[in-house]
Amino acid sequence: MKPAIRLSCLALVIALAVASAHVITDGRRTIRLESQTAALTIDLGGGSIVDFHLAGGMSPLRWLAPEDEDKPFRPMGHFLCLDRWGPPSDAELRNGMPFHGEAARVEWKQSGAPEHLAGRIVATMEATLPLAGLDVRRTVGLSESGAVFSVSETVTNRNKLGRVYNMVQHATIGPPFLDETTVVDSNAQKGFMQSSPLPNPEQPEIRWPEAIKEGKPVDLRRLTTDPDPNVTSFVIEGDLGWVAATNASKELLIGYIFRTADYPWLNIWRHVQDGKPLARGLEFGTSGLHQPFPVLVRKPRILERPTFAYLDAGESATRVYTAFLMRVPSDFAGVNQVLYRAASIVVQEGGAHGRELSIPVNRLF
Repeated sequence: MKPAIRLSCLALVIALAVASAHVITDGRRTIRLESQTAALTIDLGGGSIVDFHLAGGMSPLRWLAPEDEDKPFRPMGHFLCLDRWGPPSDAELRNGMPFHGEAARVEWKQSGAPEHLAGRIVATMEATLPLAGLDVRRTVGLSESGAVFSVSETVTNRNKLGRVYNMVQHATIGPPFLDETTVVDSNAQKGFMQSSPLPNPEQPEIRWPEAIKEGKPVDLRRLTTDPDPNVTSFVIEGDLGWVAATNASKELLIGYIFRTADYPWLNIWRHVQDGKPLARGLEFGTSGLHQPFPVLVRKPRILERPTFAYLDAGESATRVYTAFLMRVPSDFAGVNQVLYRAASIVVQEGGAHGRELSIPVNRLF
């Protein structure tokens, strides 16, 4: 074979390999990472993590708003809120800025085929947010030996001027994993209810896992028929934050671990339809105030935490988190603590049993 032909064939093989790096799932372009233990699917029409399940099991991540069912770019399951968490201002809305920002409303592009690196299956993808003037590059690594994946996301400001922004991980669980028996636990501490009026929504202050409705306590660990208070926000002391949801009847737990330096807030969203739980948002991020930027700049801190972040012109910021799945006993009482100890993610059960479950990991992030 002549050298020129050989090089052309090689280029064609490489091009085909890159072109086939994504797979088609339910008619949509996706990235699928799979080990003997777990599988992870990312939808490129919005960048959402739409499926994370143990081999032969169900995915706790499930959300798709009815109005988005036919849209090519849409938020689903676990999606990224960027450059904001919540609504745009009236002027921004007229200019086309969507609720929760553009990240879940644009096409994401995969950078080559997944690779096997240091015991993980790794994929890289990126997106451009034209109105916000931001680029985001994401690297996802699924462990080859356990039901654990880690994510690193770098946001770059392409504007000629600096700007405020927010970045929130909108991890959403839904049926059949979510039902009246599902329990949510966290190391969150003090917080407030988004329904409390401005300018001081932190009054009254609440403390996880309890909120207030009409002067009576509400247990946020569980959701049955009443979603109010609909959204609550909490801060976390210490270097690591965690949130976990357990359905003991399905013998399954999903958890997230994140650096509080990256994500100082945990926001809990509760949604009911036809008298049954439909969605719970386990949303960790840079803001705990679900308002447009004009409100945030007038309320820059709540509970000694910032309500927005800032990127100078050309500046980048990287944040990381880890998610995991575990099989649990059918009488599992919920989570008292999540630790990273001796190269393992350790889940300590609450209640009388006090059992420990663990997943070995080479590194946490």
